[in-house]
Amino acid sequence: MEKGAKEDLLEEIMLKHGDDLVRLAFNYVKDKETAKDMVQNSFIKCYENLDEFRYDSTIKTWLYRITVNQCKDYLRSWHYRKVKTKSVFVHALKSISSLTENEVIKKSESEEMKSLMFSLPESYREVIYLYYYKDLSIPEIAEVTNLNPNTVKTRLRRGKQRMKRLLEEAEVYGEIY
Repeated sequence: MEKGAKEDLLEEIMLKHGDDLVRLAFNYVKDKETAKDMVQNSFIKCYENLDEFRYDSTIKTWLYRITVNQCKDYLRSWHYRKVKTKSVFVHALKSISSLTENEVIKKSESEEMKSLMFSLPESYREVIYLYYYKDLSIPEIAEVTNLNPNTVKTRLRRGKQRMKRLLEEAEVYGEIY
């Protein structure tokens, strides 16, 4: 593929999938700027390997796979282990300060569900996020995560069961996540 066509294709891919990839990366790294860095690195890898893409899958699932790998590498890195994470409470206060009461209630419920999801082990959180928040099919999730489709189904089921238990416990004990 010639350089101009490759750059045009990359620009199209960036416009079409950039925001989704940032949200996906944020699910892993929990920091917007770091998520943007992960996506930028993913696009660099995409550009470098675009000639080798075989179209066995969609570009979307290929990009998701690259981004997930970038995030996992980052989370295993020394840098990540030394950086302090920001307080979820501070973010919640900033985002809620300008909302009406009904919006606060809706946002609070949504935030509680996200908190429950983030409290799950990574193996469950990953498939639940991709299935419910990114609307990927089970075969697409299997491809992105490099898992067997039956494993994806099992993790989805077990993750939902754990979330249900956590939700029931939160209601019984009045906990706020």
